[in-house]
Amino acid sequence: MNIELNAALFGLLGFALASNIPLGYLRQGVAKFSLRWFVYIHLSIPFIVGLRLANDIGWQIIPISFALAVAGQMIGSRLRRHNVR
Repeated sequence: MNIELNAALFGLLGFALASNIPLGYLRQGVAKFSLRWFVYIHLSIPFIVGLRLANDIGWQIIPISFALAVAGQMIGSRLRRHNVR
């Protein structure tokens, strides 16, 4: 792996986590299974896929980026639950 690919990989993984924290925060405040709930869950996916394809990152990284996206959603929802009280 070269330095550019490493930077792109860490950027992609950082984006997967960081972009889903505010989306998880917003998701926590809407009704479950509503249209906005689905949008908040899936909004980052096209950007993550676009970054992966633009930087020629293989499919092997998909499970890691998915796990980080889910972690970001969980962190954001927990932040909202703790700020509401």
